[in-house]
Amino acid sequence: MPLPKNVLENWEKKSRERQKLYKIYLHRAKKNDVLNKLPDLHEEASAKVDCLQCANCCKNYSPRFKTPDVKRISRLLKLRESEFIETYLKVDEEGDYVAKTLPCPFLGADNYCSIYEDRPSDCRRFPYTDEDFMIKRQPMVLKNSSFCPITYYVLEGLLQLEKEGK
Repeated sequence: MPLPKNVLENWEKKSRERQKLYKIYLHRAKKNDVLNKLPDLHEEASAKVDCLQCANCCKNYSPRFKTPDVKRISRLLKLRESEFIETYLKVDEEGDYVAKTLPCPFLGADNYCSIYEDRPSDCRRFPYTDEDFMIKRQPMVLKNSSFCPITYYVLEGLLQLEKEGK
């Protein structure tokens, strides 16, 4: 295990302080080297972080609700698609459907998702730390590292492995 046990202590502060370092690393990192390291780091981070204790993603940001998501969730909630959109969604500055309100309207007080089995594909994939998103969408990775301890952990792991020459 490349990271110290207390790596997640004060992670929000450390992430803010290390944004420039992450940006430099991601910019110059070799795609295949990073992709080879991600599965183990993602698994390690996921074992250390309990998303139900955090839920920062659901509390502060909305996923995109793509057409298949809208269709699936509308069926689940027994709403017409237009009714679902009108009730729960708005169009953001990029033209995507996102939740009208934060925290996500489907997040319970216990941090469980009431539509978990039918959640949007963005939610299924988040925090994207086991895929090429880490290289392709660097600005989003940096943003995610500021509120997601798993993303922070994976970035720290990548830096540590580079430092060790691995």
